[in-house]
Amino acid sequence: MIIVTGATGKLGHQIVESLLTHVPADRVGVSVRDPQKARDLADRGVRVRQGSFSDAAGLAHAFEGASQVLIVSVDKMGSDAVRQHHAAIEGAIAAGARRILYTSHMGASATSHFEPCRDHAATEEALRTCGVPYTALRNGFYATSALQFLGHGLESGEAELPADGPVSWTAHADLADAAAAVLADEGRFDGPTPPLTAAQALTFEDITGIATEALGRIVKRITTPDGAFRKQLVGHGVPAEAADQLLGVFTASRAGEFATVDPTLADLIGREPTSLSRVLREHLGDNRSTPV
Repeated sequence: MIIVTGATGKLGHQIVESLLTHVPADRVGVSVRDPQKARDLADRGVRVRQGSFSDAAGLAHAFEGASQVLIVSVDKMGSDAVRQHHAAIEGAIAAGARRILYTSHMGASATSHFEPCRDHAATEEALRTCGVPYTALRNGFYATSALQFLGHGLESGEAELPADGPVSWTAHADLADAAAAVLADEGRFDGPTPPLTAAQALTFEDITGIATEALGRIVKRITTPDGAFRKQLVGHGVPAEAADQLLGVFTASRAGEFATVDPTLADLIGREPTSLSRVLREHLGDNRSTPV
């Protein structure tokens, strides 16, 4: 049985939906914190069990009978994230999984300027030494994050952000299809994959140009000093530590950590990856009364 964690989250749910196009539902299980939120999957024959990375006994039950376990990385940063990932790895080993998969990041490195990438590197090291074959899916930076950074700039016409570098912004749906393809073809990748990225690396200057075209009005990219950006975040209630971590995205992109473009994602999903322009237009369509 293939077990997917975090199956009620944005990425995890899409992975399960895609996986069900490859394998029968009775070969798929999910580990979720709240089984009620996965009733749609249970109704279609997917095994749904409660599991938390902080509850070893619960994971043993959730992972029971696993041939492969896909650990969808938690939405946290720092030692807490790494600790939870370790617990999930140990749970998969205890369940007898013959392969562990993990949603890592293209920038995973112990020396990254962006803390989550250091966390991913630490988790990958735990996988490398765990004694079970593993695959680390080195996902491109989520395209939705670019939209979150633009924030109200799409309305105001001014996107005030620190200096940045090119980033391979990549759609959740494409990464979900890639994960499902790898799960369905066990052992296709051993260890870290190549970067799973969109076809272009874009700066926020590029993105505001795309937004200008999509909206039919100018969206200007205004460069803000790092310190001013951090102060603005804190002023809006973001904890200082989290503000520093968010600023790390820009520091890392300036260092070229997310600029790689690789054809592996397209090969896995059998199509060209979704462009950021399309992601943006879909976002605008979801938030406007008339289509763009």
